[in-house]
Amino acid sequence: MDYRDRRIVVTGGVGALGTAVVSALIEAGAVCHVPCRTAEEAQRFPYRDHAAVKLSAPVDLADEVAVDKLYAGVPKLWASLHIAGGFAAAPIEAAGKADLLRQVETNLVSAYLCCRAAVRAMAGNGGRIVNVAASRAIEWRTGAGMTAYTASKAAVAALTVALAEEVVSKGILVNAVAPSIMDTAANRAAMPKADHAKWPKVEEVASTILFLASPDNQVTRGAIVPVYGRS
Repeated sequence: MDYRDRRIVVTGGVGALGTAVVSALIEAGAVCHVPCRTAEEAQRFPYRDHAAVKLSAPVDLADEVAVDKLYAGVPKLWASLHIAGGFAAAPIEAAGKADLLRQVETNLVSAYLCCRAAVRAMAGNGGRIVNVAASRAIEWRTGAGMTAYTASKAAVAALTVALAEEVVSKGILVNAVAPSIMDTAANRAAMPKADHAKWPKVEEVASTILFLASPDNQVTRGAIVPVYGRS
């Protein structure tokens, strides 16, 4: 896939999946604009000094003004990839309104505001948007014990499908991936007895995101693509 001279926003780009996405994008010739929550987070990013990586910090993706400012600084935006999000597991008796709203802000609001800013920045020139939902977002029964998270990610899936229909006439294709538990150091530490070989690798999920965001994707829109590996 050829991304030469294409500008891409990657939220959550300093996380495990985000780093894999940024790595693949710069190898394909893209210029990546990566917002970070804190300056410390930006300093830890392994690609912070790469010529094709533009870091912004601090950026609150649930703040409309901050998001609009971020996108206003990206010339000729081609794609916007919304990997930023958060996870919390708790039974509903232990998860109150504040917990629910935290998941909604972290997952849904950030994706919504970035989608909105991206559509405006693409300004009729076409482009690609890829959100990150979750397996729980499309298989709701598996969300037992994490209902706030499941509801917020299901909303991201609904946002994706509705927006795909809304902006296709502008030449913008909107899709999402829905990962299961990914093979990361943090997940291995949290679940040491799991069969890690069955989990999708972040590089594998990244390759699906890159296709959906690429000029090679000419027809796929409104898809919530399961990326489960063998799990």
